[in-house]
Amino acid sequence: MRTLTAKNMKNMKRGTVSGLSHHDPSKIEKMASRFEVFANENPASDTKRKELIDKPAFGVLFSDHMAHITWTEGEGWTDRRIEPYGPLKLDPGASVLHYAQEIFEGLKAYRHADGSIWLFRPDANAERFQNSATRLALPQLSFEDFIGSIAALVKRDNAWVPSRREYTLYMRPFMFASEPFLGVRKAKEVEYCVIASPSGPYFKGGVKPVNIWVEDTWFRTGPGGTGFAKCGGNYSASLVGEYIGIDHGCEQVCFVDAATKTYLEELGGMNMFVMYKDGHLETPCLTGTILPGVTRRSIIQLAADENRDVVEKMIKLDDLIEDIKSGEVAEIFACGTAAIVTPIGRLKSEKFDLTVNGGQPGEYTCALREKLLGIQMGEVEDKHDWMWKVQ
Repeated sequence: MRTLTAKNMKNMKRGTVSGLSHHDPSKIEKMASRFEVFANENPASDTKRKELIDKPAFGVLFSDHMAHITWTEGEGWTDRRIEPYGPLKLDPGASVLHYAQEIFEGLKAYRHADGSIWLFRPDANAERFQNSATRLALPQLSFEDFIGSIAALVKRDNAWVPSRREYTLYMRPFMFASEPFLGVRKAKEVEYCVIASPSGPYFKGGVKPVNIWVEDTWFRTGPGGTGFAKCGGNYSASLVGEYIGIDHGCEQVCFVDAATKTYLEELGGMNMFVMYKDGHLETPCLTGTILPGVTRRSIIQLAADENRDVVEKMIKLDDLIEDIKSGEVAEIFACGTAAIVTPIGRLKSEKFDLTVNGGQPGEYTCALREKLLGIQMGEVEDKHDWMWKVQ
């Protein structure tokens, strides 16, 4: 168990990316300029694009272009380009189709009130992308190529970044084994791409508590598995539990640990926090089976800024149930790139059905959400230099 306080958070060193600073746009420009641009000859018209980004559904619409880099054994990463968005040419024998050797990331481009465009902590996403690549036996992509590819695509498709609050251009970097080979080994050919999707709020109808199904039969991962990596297999493994939850009137599923079926881990695509009535926060610790979320990491820092203690620990489900029943738990919320911060109003399973905070959004949850969103939108002071200016 680890307790994080304001004091020890301030003593932690900030990570750096080869000396890169978001205060030096010229370096980001240099990285982006390494990508040769092949313009889409049939881009969406201004009228059509404005219509599409006015009320976009999450992950359904895509911008005119995509970033692309190719890796081959012996040559490394080559052929950096921005090209028209379109189907990928993939051999039926491509390793990814048979052995699921792929990873991805998710981050957003935000348009501020002055029209400038910013990214939120892309260095943290780059770091996690490298860790995921190592776990899936894929080649590591440099921080410069990761950030440069995103910046180059945002610059090219800047008109696709919405202006409305909470509306963003969601960036999806991904890497997969493209070599046509039916054998279980490291791939000798790999593709890396970035696509962009204009997106509105993740949950329709505004901020409201979600119902969570606690699943203890099916699991997304296990000890020694890929839980800490952001790979598609974790998400496909979560779908059975998610739909069981939907059948029971819940919007999301929370998994317990596969080894003991005792401890809370995370939702299908989000981390969890519990706030107690004394003001401290608890969140499942990173045991290797939980995704180290960038939003999770940011919330821990914001809480420490308020001198609020954050305890990272293995949260026993039975203990949480008792704490909810006794009134010790004040609020529970989930967090992630897409949904930002989302209040949880109900925990349900075959064995229990509990309401949290009367089923209403918690005051702290809502305030925290507004603060984080305010930083991302340039409305609140960015004390930790999290925002990177792209244009």
